[in-house]
Amino acid sequence: MNAAAFLAKQARQRPDQTAIRRGEESLTYREFYESALAFGGNLLDRGLQTGDRVAFVLANGPRVLEAIYGCFAAGLVVVPINARLHPREIAYIVQNSGARALLYGPEYHDGFSARGDEFDGVELRICTEPVPGAFEWGEVVTPGAALTEPVDVDPDDPSWLFYTSGTTGRPKGATWTHRTISIVAMNYLADVHNIQPGEVVLHAAPMSHGSGIVALPAVARGAEQLIFEPASFDPQALFAQIERDRVSHIAFLAPTQIVKMLDEFEAGRYDLSSLQAICYGGAPIHVEHLRAALEAFGPVFAQIFGQGEAPITITGLPAAEHAELLAAGDDRIGSAGRVRTDVEVRVVDENDDEQPPGTPGEIVVRGDVVMKGYWDDPEATAEALRGGWLHTGDIGSFDERGYLFLLDRAKDMIISGGNNVYPREVEEVIVEHPAVAQVVVVGIPDDYWGEAVHAVVVLVEGAELADAELIAYCGESLAGYKKPKGVDFVDALPVSGYGKVLRREVRDRYWEGQGRSIAGGVPSAGSKN
Repeated sequence: MNAAAFLAKQARQRPDQTAIRRGEESLTYREFYESALAFGGNLLDRGLQTGDRVAFVLANGPRVLEAIYGCFAAGLVVVPINARLHPREIAYIVQNSGARALLYGPEYHDGFSARGDEFDGVELRICTEPVPGAFEWGEVVTPGAALTEPVDVDPDDPSWLFYTSGTTGRPKGATWTHRTISIVAMNYLADVHNIQPGEVVLHAAPMSHGSGIVALPAVARGAEQLIFEPASFDPQALFAQIERDRVSHIAFLAPTQIVKMLDEFEAGRYDLSSLQAICYGGAPIHVEHLRAALEAFGPVFAQIFGQGEAPITITGLPAAEHAELLAAGDDRIGSAGRVRTDVEVRVVDENDDEQPPGTPGEIVVRGDVVMKGYWDDPEATAEALRGGWLHTGDIGSFDERGYLFLLDRAKDMIISGGNNVYPREVEEVIVEHPAVAQVVVVGIPDDYWGEAVHAVVVLVEGAELADAELIAYCGESLAGYKKPKGVDFVDALPVSGYGKVLRREVRDRYWEGQGRSIAGGVPSAGSKN
């Protein structure tokens, strides 16, 4: 089944119901479907073929969903890219995916133009507003080239490349199929929140990632998708919109956003009684923050634990269970929940032998939710899916009742504010500074971010460098969330007998007394972004 069939069904059943709304702009389900068919048909008419990749870099808005479903309808493979990435990072994903078309907002045009040679493989450039050298959105949704219906595809044909960093720090494209999209939609409705037709689902997090994934079950059920207007997260504006539009479900929030909501919450100021569910994940959250959020906003939080290689989700903790555990004072409220209905999960040792409850090991997953593999990377695919199980790189243990507790990460990834950062990627930028001799980047405890990106630097003899200067230097090549939030300058880094820097020893100095090796008690969820 083509994943666009979910939209086609709602266009038939609820043609005049609002499907997407942001500010004054709104689309009914009929208009949404017609736009998707037009976008997909125009791309094929301009030379793209089924299976080609189409990348987009867009701020949240209706174009995101029109592009996703237009690609589904045409049998093209959509490549959503985090809008916060640096143009250099965007260029890598575009190149690696082999995208023939690139859709973007006008705010990215200058950055792309300055790196023109890095985007040479893109044959079709489309901008949401008129800019030199690109087609404008209106030119690629003309009805004359529109499809009459979604094209036939095999359920195992690729539909979406979700780029997630690997151990080398270079992003890899987790390949989702049309079957994956169906599984994601149905599983969310079954195990996370049973969205109802006409329900108002608010998107206040990037739709290229977790929030956009939750849009899939929302479309399948014929919900109204309301897109948060402010460019940055503003709790007061969020509360006002919940009250004004009777929002029932917030598609996805990172724990840092929940903390901001708590900081600005005033009981009784806004009517938030319409809220039924807030899906959260993407990073650790402190249990005390979670308890406070449940007290402030009620039993509306549904936690998910997954990753780009097994999207929404591996385990979860539904809203009702949050409430039960809170009322009982049960420490399992700090767990990653229990295994989802149609997923198999084990905790294994280094030989992939299953471990008993209470014994930590690597979390491995099997089921239709697992990716087909990494795009054009058979070696990484074979390693990640060895033995038929996805090896998540997360270390955890089950308790006797089947609750999963995340203990550490097998890899060195840092999760800061719901965004995944690989130290080597940051280190490779820092060591290019002429004053830097050596560097180790680690995640350190932070009450707000969960983990903060932190650089430990040895300077070239006689060199001088301020921490603010180094952080600004990183901003020239990295997305803002990847920049170090702090820098320590040291005379030397600890090394092994073989001269290898002991990263874990550096990291552990910052985690003494924390009681665990990652902040909070809830694991990363939604993706490896």
